[in-house]
Amino acid sequence: MEPLKHECGIAMIRLLKPLSYFTQKYGTPTYALDKLYLMMEKQHNRGQEGAGVGSVRMVSVPGEEYMFREKATGKDAITEVFSTIHRQIAGTPEGEIPPFIGELYMGHLRYSTTGRSGNMYVHPFLRRNNWKAKNLCICGNFNMTNVDEVFRLLADQGQYPRNSSDVYILLELMGHRLDREVERNYVEAKKKNLEGRDITSYIDAHMEIANVLRTTMPHFDGGYVICGLTGSGELFAMRDPNGIRPAFWFADDELVAIASERPVLQTTFSVECEQIHEIAPGEALIVNGRGERLLEQIIPAGKPAPCSFERIYFSRGNDRDIHRERKQLGMQLRAPILRAIGGDVTHTVFSYIPNTAEQAYYGMVEGIKAIFPEVRAEKVVSKDIKLRTFITEGSARNDLAAHVYDITYGILEPGVDNLVVIDDSIVRGTTLRESIIRILDRLHPKKIVIVSSSPQVRYPDWYGIDMSQMTEFIAFIAAVALLKDRCQATLLEEVYHQCEAQKDLPASECKNYVRRIYDQFSDEEISRKIAELLTPPEINAEVEIVYQSLEGLHNACPNHPGDWYFSGDYPTPGGFKLLGRAYMDYYENEFLKSK
Repeated sequence: MEPLKHECGIAMIRLLKPLSYFTQKYGTPTYALDKLYLMMEKQHNRGQEGAGVGSVRMVSVPGEEYMFREKATGKDAITEVFSTIHRQIAGTPEGEIPPFIGELYMGHLRYSTTGRSGNMYVHPFLRRNNWKAKNLCICGNFNMTNVDEVFRLLADQGQYPRNSSDVYILLELMGHRLDREVERNYVEAKKKNLEGRDITSYIDAHMEIANVLRTTMPHFDGGYVICGLTGSGELFAMRDPNGIRPAFWFADDELVAIASERPVLQTTFSVECEQIHEIAPGEALIVNGRGERLLEQIIPAGKPAPCSFERIYFSRGNDRDIHRERKQLGMQLRAPILRAIGGDVTHTVFSYIPNTAEQAYYGMVEGIKAIFPEVRAEKVVSKDIKLRTFITEGSARNDLAAHVYDITYGILEPGVDNLVVIDDSIVRGTTLRESIIRILDRLHPKKIVIVSSSPQVRYPDWYGIDMSQMTEFIAFIAAVALLKDRCQATLLEEVYHQCEAQKDLPASECKNYVRRIYDQFSDEEISRKIAELLTPPEINAEVEIVYQSLEGLHNACPNHPGDWYFSGDYPTPGGFKLLGRAYMDYYENEFLKSK
């Protein structure tokens, strides 16, 4: 499939023993920093636009820096960030504590979900104050659907936000609540007749970050894992109440660590799967300034909606359960594949699109072999070199882009053999149309069957993935084309007026009217139209596209029912409201112009 710019990756470490302990046991004061680097590299798949690191040192004196941050952009951002940090450490005068040597660490890998790029948008974000407890550093894997409403909330409180991005609004609202928590402790300290530095010590020792989260996060609608560090030594990671975005943690007597994916923690700390825990929906894992680990239910858990695309594509496939699920996705496509080739396994070669479809391919082959032991399985498609297409323009550029993949020649009998190739998903279809189908046709197969291990992607996402416009989905384009073919295009206007009528309603009252477009056709009709749209006119082979069913998805991934990309059943009200806006944008800016 064509790569999606998807959700970010997070990594956190809280040391539970003095820094001297780690220097003595592991021979280096950068033990935690080195582990953070490994955790981030193992999640590089989750963010290649930027990276950032934050750190807090628990013990300091006035005049010393105790919170540190470094950020960079680009695909080599992790290397750049850690190289800069290590240069700072190496350049520290003897007798001084180097920067980034502390007890709390935060790492972030960024993929833009808003189209905003540049260092200023790279996490973590830092809010400074002369009171240690009022300093806040946050990062996350999230996208909020109701930022406008929260912006108005801040304005109504008398604040003047300088930015309307979700991470900035979150930082300001959470920072405001953090200030109130500090002031609560200040009042308590004064009641105890404390003065001066004793007040500061009391505040630092009695901060309750759960209070901050309970007065901040209920205001937000979205999918998120929010992570934070405070200057007083509080660490937290909170998951949205529907469990849309993933978060896992590991703890022993030396440290607590948090990451977006389970195998990252297994590999980094050489532990078993059973030693890794998942943060529950609406729950926060907190390590307070005293090093005590707490699990606090901040928001009641909602309808479970862990993202199924994590299982299909986004997460690395070395997770034990994801490996099994991807194989199952391929295995249960056996029946529609056999129908597509007329049961002629003898004259069919089975393959896959590198690289995330490989595990589904193994499952597909195992499923076919259960009935037909002799299966011709080959690696037909290979990822070729990264071509420098930026040096050309127009048709020349498209021609170069078509050669990102290459094929293995001589493994098919021309005009006789079918070719079945499985992909993890088909979203836009651009790579299929511009590259894959063309190069597969060079083998002169009798028929090309493209198999998607996921269902048809029909709806935008608002919870951390860069899929927000209706024209990004070949399934939607196909449905619109079918309406035009059958002289039913007036339905598009009807849906537009229904979306327009609810644009000013509260999100909780909004509905999915776009579903009416898809309801006019069977899945098979849309699949046939997709194949027609994606097949270049010069292709000689017959082309068919086979999709996973929604039922098949849930059968393979029973613990991750979040399927809004495919079903339009959004897990939060904000999803329905933004769907209406997206459709109105399409109708006004695309459909009307094409008439």
